[in-house]
Amino acid sequence: MQIYLPIAELSVNLFFLVGIGGAVGFLSGLFGVGGGFLLTPLLIFSGVPTAVAVASVTGQVVAAS
Repeated sequence: MQIYLPIAELSVNLFFLVGIGGAVGFLSGLFGVGGGFLLTPLLIFSGVPTAVAVASVTGQVVAAS
């Protein structure tokens, strides 16, 4: 199921994003670290522009703290 992200001008698979989020959450909990350093490279490698990936992770980190 594709969703369109208008700010990034990108279509991504919703299940892929949920899978990445689950994997990052599991690894963050396992190692006891924040997920920002794991999520940023995964978003960039999946095709999300760097500026959008960094802004998304920054918003997540600020909201979680």
